Amino acid sequence: MPRLSRRLPPHGDPNALSRRLDALRAASVEYADLTLSNPTQAGIPYAEDLLRSLSDRRALAYEPSPLGSSAAREAVAFDGRRRGVTIDPAHVVMSASTSEAYSWLFKLLCDTGDTVLIPRPSYPLFEHLTRLELVETHAYELEYHGRWSIDFASLVDAPASTRAVLAVSPNNPTGSFLAVDEFERLTAICGERGWALIVDEVFADYPLETTAPLTDLALRSPVATFTLGGASKALGLPQVKLAWTIVGGPAADRAAALAGLEIIADTFLSVSTPVQVAAAALFSDAAPVRDAIRERVVRNLRRLRELARPFPACDVLRVEGGWSAVVRVPATRPEEQLVLDLLDRERVLVHPGYFFDFPGEAFIVVSLLPRPDILDDAFVRVLRFVNG
Repeated sequence: MPRLSRRLPPHGDPNALSRRLDALRAASVEYADLTLSNPTQAGIPYAEDLLRSLSDRRALAYEPSPLGSSAAREAVAFDGRRRGVTIDPAHVVMSASTSEAYSWLFKLLCDTGDTVLIPRPSYPLFEHLTRLELVETHAYELEYHGRWSIDFASLVDAPASTRAVLAVSPNNPTGSFLAVDEFERLTAICGERGWALIVDEVFADYPLETTAPLTDLALRSPVATFTLGGASKALGLPQVKLAWTIVGGPAADRAAALAGLEIIADTFLSVSTPVQVAAAALFSDAAPVRDAIRERVVRNLRRLRELARPFPACDVLRVEGGWSAVVRVPATRPEEQLVLDLLDRERVLVHPGYFFDFPGEAFIVVSLLPRPDILDDAFVRVLRFVNG
C-alpha cells in the first residue's frame, strides 16, 4: 500500500483516492502501482541468508550506548571509504530511522514555535515531524530550469524564528542534488544567520543523470551540519530499522551538538542491539541489493524516456538521483481527477503533483522501483491516457 499524502488536493474530495483504493483492494482488483517505494516488494533479488547476522550471539549481551555502539558507528565510518571520504566514528549518531533522527535534531536545535526551512517540492514528511515537536515550517522554493535548483530569494526571506535549513540531496521526488555553488551559498547564509544545516542524503547512493554529485556534506561544511542516511535506502533494508547522522562543522559546534544528542538519545535508547551488532555485516552483505536497485532505477529511467519520446506533450524532467521521476503532463483536468481517472480506467496508480506541493499543474510522480514489465506496460497506458 502506498503512503498517501495528508496534503489536501487543491480541488475535490481529499479522501476520494483513499476510498477508491480501499474499494479496489476489497474487490481484489489488481492495479499497477507506480508509487512503489518499498524495495522488498519490487522483485529485487535478496539472498535468503542476508539477515543471518541478526542472530549473532553477541547481541544477547545488552550494553546500551546512547550515540550507538562503537561497532555500529565504525561500520558507518568504514562504509564512507567506498565514497572516498573519511568519517570519524565519534561523529556518528545511530538511530532507528531518519524520521527519529529528524525528531532528535528538532529537539536539539529548536524550542516551541521555532522554525525550520524546508524545500518545496518535497516529500510530505517534514510538516508532520515538525508539528509533533511543536516546531513551525517555512518553505523555500526549488525551481526547474533544465534542473531543479534553490530559489535563494525565497530562502533568505525567512522568519526571525528560523533555526535550521533542511535540504534533501538528492531531493525526493525532484531527484536534484545540491550543486557545489548552491552548497557554498547555502552554508554562507547559514553562517551569517546562525542557522544549522540538516541534509538528508538517504538516496545519495543512487545517482542518475549527473556526474560526481556532492555527498557527505557534513564533512565539507564550515557551519554546524548534520547529514542523514539509513539502511532503508542505502541497503534496501527498510525492515532492519537502522539510520545514522554524521555531525560536522566547527569543532566547538560539533562537540556541543554531540553532547546534546547524547542526552536526547539516552532518553530513548531506541536502536536494537541485534541490528547494531549486525551493522558491519549488513553493509557488506547488502551491497548486491544496492547494486540491483541501482541497476533497476537506471534501466527504468532510461525506459521512461524512450517510451515518452513519441508523446512530446509529456516531459520526463531531469533526474539527478533517487528512485522517482517527475513527469509534466498536459493539464487537461485537475491532478486529483487525473489520478482517479487513471486508476479507474487504466488501473494504474501514480502520485499527483500536489502530494509534493509542486507549483501549479500538472505533474505526476512515477516510482523507478517497479519490475520492468509492470512499469513499461503501465507507463505506456499513462502516456496514452493523458494524451487522449
